[in-house]
Amino acid sequence: MAQIKPFAATFHLQEMVQTIEKIGGPSFRVTTDRGKVFEVKVIVVAAGGGSFQPKRPPIPGIEAYESKSVHYSVRQMDIFRDRRILIVGGGDSALDWTLNLAPVAAHVTLLHRRSEFRAAPASVNKMMALVGEGRIDFVLGQVSALQGKDGQIAKAIVKRNDGSNFEIACDALLPFFGLTMKLGPVADWNLKMQDEEYIVVDPATFESSVPGIFAIGDINWYPGKLKLILCGFHEAALMAQKAHRYVFPDKRLVFQYTTSSTSLQKKLGVA
Repeated sequence: MAQIKPFAATFHLQEMVQTIEKIGGPSFRVTTDRGKVFEVKVIVVAAGGGSFQPKRPPIPGIEAYESKSVHYSVRQMDIFRDRRILIVGGGDSALDWTLNLAPVAAHVTLLHRRSEFRAAPASVNKMMALVGEGRIDFVLGQVSALQGKDGQIAKAIVKRNDGSNFEIACDALLPFFGLTMKLGPVADWNLKMQDEEYIVVDPATFESSVPGIFAIGDINWYPGKLKLILCGFHEAALMAQKAHRYVFPDKRLVFQYTTSSTSLQKKLGVA
């Protein structure tokens, strides 16, 4: 962050690019999962092995509730204010959000299939203290079904370890079953792929099969590809040369070195 500060880069965090639409030669309209829209001349995909996607619990029909009352992450705590929340899981995420949402929600129930946890012992102790004070509930079992309408959960059917069932009234379900690496929306961008996992690029420029869209790092493929951070830096440097032509077609590219360029040294504050 300190190194990039002199270049005044803009960051949009906690968002995922959903769609890319070609609108010129080359120009693109990029839309995120938060509804933001950007019009750009160049896109660089540096997504590593793909995007971290939450593991969906094996609950029939859960898709109908996703994004409205089933949430795999917490971006704004306030949307859970005064709601009845069912958190499922036994890792750090489940315990952390149980503790963080307890003062916000109308009621929090933590559900786990066993009494042993994978979370930090301090978090487990704090959670059990809240249970002892009657401020939250801790229940053993697994969600087997959801009931509600129009995407809004009304109750969860929970199966106990002895096979019996009971109901938990709730307005929101937060399942924390870990993450898995998936290609995500990149798979729908009509780029030439290798093994349905990697974006095929020209090793001279790291441009994909779509002019103006580049891929660098572990997300790309070309003959002799090595998954090393060193290679990622090399790919970024070569990519930038071709990208400059798209962004500034009438501007001459002056190649400079930080060891000898006074203008670069001045910008970096090391002159």
